[in-house]
Amino acid sequence: MVAAHITVNGEEAPISPAPAHTTVLDFLRERGLTGTKEGCAEGECGACSILVARPGVDKPTDWVAVNACLVPVAALDGQEVVTSEGLATAGAPGTPPVLHPVQEEMAVRGGSQCGYCTPGFVCSMAAEYYRPGRCAHADTDGESDAEHGPNGFDLHALSGNLCRCTGYRPIRDAAFAVGTPTDEDPLARRREQAPPAPVATAYVQDDSAFLRKGTLPETLRLLREQPDAVVVAGSTDWGVEVNIRSRRAGCVVAVDRLPELRELRVDSDSIEIGAALTLTEIERRLDGEVPLLAELFPQFASRLIRNGATLGGNLGTGSPIGDSPPALLALEASVVLADADGEREVPLAEYFTGYRQSVRRPDELIRSVRIPLPLSPVTAFHKIAKRRFDDISSVAVAFALDVEGGIVRKARIGLGGVAATPIRALATEAALEGRPWTAETVEAVAPVLRDEGTPMDDHRASAAYRSAMLGRSLLKLYTRTTEAVPS
Repeated sequence: MVAAHITVNGEEAPISPAPAHTTVLDFLRERGLTGTKEGCAEGECGACSILVARPGVDKPTDWVAVNACLVPVAALDGQEVVTSEGLATAGAPGTPPVLHPVQEEMAVRGGSQCGYCTPGFVCSMAAEYYRPGRCAHADTDGESDAEHGPNGFDLHALSGNLCRCTGYRPIRDAAFAVGTPTDEDPLARRREQAPPAPVATAYVQDDSAFLRKGTLPETLRLLREQPDAVVVAGSTDWGVEVNIRSRRAGCVVAVDRLPELRELRVDSDSIEIGAALTLTEIERRLDGEVPLLAELFPQFASRLIRNGATLGGNLGTGSPIGDSPPALLALEASVVLADADGEREVPLAEYFTGYRQSVRRPDELIRSVRIPLPLSPVTAFHKIAKRRFDDISSVAVAFALDVEGGIVRKARIGLGGVAATPIRALATEAALEGRPWTAETVEAVAPVLRDEGTPMDDHRASAAYRSAMLGRSLLKLYTRTTEAVPS
């Protein structure tokens, strides 16, 4: 087996002797690439953003921005990384490097003061700069709205980057000023070739191991042998545990590149989503085909997090405040659990058993999520949080209703943040079904929804506030959807 290594700015770098828990951020800084900064160490500020070559949706390779502070360096074994230092190109002999177009626009438009966050902004901006199809959505009249520039730049690409001194206007100006990659741009040309293929990894250092098998059966046999292993995909949760709580594991098993967990299939009666597809990949491949998920994704953390986070990881942690479970509960999704002996399908409504507990055994993996078809036509996802993006929900509510002839024929409602587990609002569903979809019905049923769950007081919200938001969410749904409901 080839020694573990990554390619950084075109040069191969051995990972050894870094400890197995070392993050990409710390690995890069030890190599002198100090443009990559640590701000929060939990994926909220974006100062550590880097580019990784990943399988593309529209081209063989996408340049994907991720939080280097969360990803174990061993997770990028055999992969290709570009940092802010690697964006510039060499100039003529004796002259400084030539700035990348993103760096140039940030400089001339005053997008940096102290400069601490700037390299992270530049890398996130560069990922959007190279996004296939960006310029095809540019406004030909040169106008832009609050979130999309005349050059097609999606400002949500920067939603995971924070700046504490420059102010966002000049950064936004720089984002909206970047042009189209030229034919000579080496990173643009790189998109036409496939990214590095996943490699089997067995990185052992100081009695800790980071392992990646090549196939699902091999991985499942390993989990049977190592029941205490920590399973990771994007490491957006485990990375926080390592950084903030100093957690260490004797064995970490990566599943993010397993081909069996990276399929997305649409059949006549269901949509099956691989558990290791990132939320960004799911969002772009579904392209609005599941409206409830399309509404969820922009509210799920930031683009940087969605570039690594997976549905399998979000469900696997068992968190009562994960954003995807309420939506998947409303969609009546099920999870396909696999072990070395076979598979079983479990309705998500029966999956959670307690706080961060589920029916999944230590030797099982979530292989996929299945959503039955047809979809309910009236859907909405309401997230109540202290800030619009990149925040944990105080309350999350997902609705999926069938309304025919003005009558609610079917109601499915998923809730997060109001109990020890994500739950279905069963009493509210029963109270809605068979009744007319009218203001009077909504006024009568809202108190039922308000009393669902067992909300608690914590630093995010009081129990009374959570209950009040539940009741208001049904009124909000009615207001938003009344005109769209078929009569």
